[in-house]
This record gives sequence, C-alpha cells and structure tokens, in this order.
Amino acid sequence: MINTNTPKIGLVSLGCPKNQCDAELMLAAIAKAGYKLVAEPGLADVVIINTCGFIQSAKEEAIEEIFEAISRKNDGINKKIIVTGCLSERYKQQLADEFPEVDGVLGIGKNADIVKVIESVLLKGHQVCEFGDVSGHSMEGERLLTTLPHYAYLRIADGCDNRCTYCAIPLFRGGFRSRTIENIAEEAENLARDGVRELILVAQDVTNYGSDLYGKIELAKLLKRLTEIDKIKWIRLLYCYPHRIASLPELVEVIRDEEKIVKYLDLPIQHCNSEILKNMNRVGSGSELAELMDKLRREIPGIVLRTTLLTGFPGETEEQFTELAEFAHKIRFEHLGCFAYSPEEGTAAAEMPDQVDDDVKARRKEVIEEQQAIRVGEWLDSLIDGEFEVVVEGFDRYLGFDEEVPDESQTQKGKSGVYFGRTYMQAPEIDGMVYFTVETDKKPVIGEFVRVKITDVLDNNLIGVML
Repeated sequence: MINTNTPKIGLVSLGCPKNQCDAELMLAAIAKAGYKLVAEPGLADVVIINTCGFIQSAKEEAIEEIFEAISRKNDGINKKIIVTGCLSERYKQQLADEFPEVDGVLGIGKNADIVKVIESVLLKGHQVCEFGDVSGHSMEGERLLTTLPHYAYLRIADGCDNRCTYCAIPLFRGGFRSRTIENIAEEAENLARDGVRELILVAQDVTNYGSDLYGKIELAKLLKRLTEIDKIKWIRLLYCYPHRIASLPELVEVIRDEEKIVKYLDLPIQHCNSEILKNMNRVGSGSELAELMDKLRREIPGIVLRTTLLTGFPGETEEQFTELAEFAHKIRFEHLGCFAYSPEEGTAAAEMPDQVDDDVKARRKEVIEEQQAIRVGEWLDSLIDGEFEVVVEGFDRYLGFDEEVPDESQTQKGKSGVYFGRTYMQAPEIDGMVYFTVETDKKPVIGEFVRVKITDVLDNNLIGVML
C-alpha cells in the first residue's frame, strides 16, 4: 500500500550542468531515503532550490525562484523551503538572514547531508543552516539523471585555480580538484549500462584535468579510457581553457583520431585584446588565439567551435570592443555566447577603475549577438543538402515546417508533426536542434541515431528528412 503521508520533495536546479550533477546526486539520496519525488515545485511539500551564484543575472534568477517558493508557502502549497547550491555557499548566513521564510540553507560542502536537512526542517520549527568545507564536497555517488536517458553530464573535476579576475567561482567552489580516472570510468560504465550513449565531460576547466592528482594534465589519457566503453557512442568536451589546448598536442591528436570523441570544442576565450586579457588574468593574445583556432580547424577536419565572450570588462574602450567584434567575425565560431560583464564582490575586477556603464555593456553585447546571428545563419545555410547522424530526442505533433504552431483544426486534418534531435555539432540545450520528417513506416525512438538529410534552416535550427 502506498503511504500517502510520505512527504513529497521537489527540486529546482538552476545554472550550469555542474550544478545539475550536484542536484542529481541529491535526488538519488532523497529517493533512496524513501521520499516521493515530484517534477513540479507546486506539488511538493518540501521544495529545494539548487541555486547558481555566478553572475548578477544568475543570482537574480535564483532570488526570483526563492520568492516564488515563499509565495507558494504563504498560500499553503509548499510547507518547507530549502536553498542549496552556489548562492547558499557564497552568502551563507546572510542568505538565511535575508530570507527568514526559508527553512533550510545548505552549503555546497554539505550537499551529502541533504536528507538529514530535509528531516530537520520537517521536524523543527526554526531555520536550519548547514555549511562545511567545499574541498570535502563529494562529486561521486549514485545519481538520478534529469537529462534525457541517452545522454549524461560526467563531472571530472570541481573548483578552479585559474583565478580570472572577473570570476567568483573559486570563492565558493574552492581550488581545482580532479576525480581519479578509475572512478570516472566506473561511473561512465554504469551510465552506459543504464542506456547513456553520449557522455558530456564538464568541470570548471576540463583541460586542467589530472594536474592536481597526477602532477600533469591527463585529459588525453582519460579520454582514451572512456572510448574503451563499448556502449558509449559520443564523448563531448565542454569548458576547455584555450591556452591549455594549445600546449597539449597529444590532446588534439586524441580528439582527431578517436571516432567516439565528437569534433566539437567549447573554448571560452572571453576577449582577444592583450591588455584586457592580462587584466582578466588570462593568458595569450588575439593572434595566439587566432593561431589556435586555425590549428584546430586544420588538424581536426569538421571541428565545430563554441566560445564565450565578455563585453564591458573594466577599462574596455570602443577600440578594444571593435577589436573583439572583428576577431569574432574573422574566426567565425559556429556557436557563440556573449555576456555583459557583471562586477562580483570579492573579485579583483570589481575593484578596478574605469567600470563601464551598464547601457554600454548591454549595447556591445547586442552588437556581438546580432553579428553572430548573421554568421550562424550563413553557416547553417552551408549545411543544406548535407547528411548527418542525428540522435533522436523527441516528437512534436503540433510543429510543422510551414507554421510553428498550427491551430487544432490543422492538427485534426492530419498534420503529422516532426521529430527532433541533435547532430554532433549541437550540445544539448544551447546549440539548436534538427527537426526532421520521417517518410517510412519505421519510426525512430528517443535515443536512436539516424541519418538525416538537411533541406532547410529555421531560425537557429536545421530542417531535414530522415533517410
């Protein structure tokens, strides 16, 4: 008999895939303890908000989510609220003091105690706050995946030693800490047994993997070990530090030669101007970055490059911004994200002179994004008539190629809808999709890899037909 009195737990995870890995570890522990998990926070007795605290916009999103939970609590929907994640670790007791309606505040170093904290807030009438040493933060253990079943994020390290002057991550994630190759491979094998076909490697700096454990960077060795897992088809790298790639020819060779490693690299460069890079405490120059991109495209045929840029860093002049925009146009990254600089307390850049006005930062960001949209459109157009392997991720019976959302009468007339998925050129959630029709009786299933011929482009997405 189902115990209807078992508290229902809902978890909202914000921010990056690394934070999502933390959430999946907590969800597994909660489920193992016998609590009932619900997908919607409005159905939960206890709602957990796993926050991001990276930049101002992320903090605002987290605070808005907290306010929404407080509103539901005042309406009698949620009984208890627990806040975890980077915002909790960054502000600790200050967060607890500013939100007395929150029943529990849990730092990253205490994630493993999530079940104990749930029990405490359910039993106690006062606020529970738990904080610990982030260096003891566990990256290992059973996870309850929140992604589609055919792909998973695989965290290989946490923390960061780069100390970029604009970045607060080391303040609440601590120094760089790698997992062992054996432990990562064991988790990857377990994921493969559970149906995962794509591993997406994540860390604050994936390309620094192993330096703390082995005295040298061992990412190439780790990748070779992961390619030995039979059921894994794709291995994708996110968050690679450019100057490390440049100094690791063996890594470039492994990416080029190993079929399972998708020819896709995420290389956040932030800027190209030498003075700005120096003030960011980053290595290199525009010419060195351009040389690296040329080398990668020359040595790894078909490689797709993603980057991240930062506009309005303290002291950035119009000339330096123009240099950045021209650099992005010259390199023609296939995927590009752009952020306006956010001064974060505790970072060196927040104390620098010549802070750029918010409206100027925003305008520069818009210019970069508008130019990138044109470049992406041209790149996607060049893929028309090409054939690509696509992993199937769903079906939308309402979506058609002639109109985005047909009315019900059109649906009733037999509009068949379309399948959608991703090529190796597209990481989940950030790089667009491939929408395709199926003209055979055999229908694909989620997680299956199929061949699709590209016939058109719609916004940031590709249109095609399954072969």
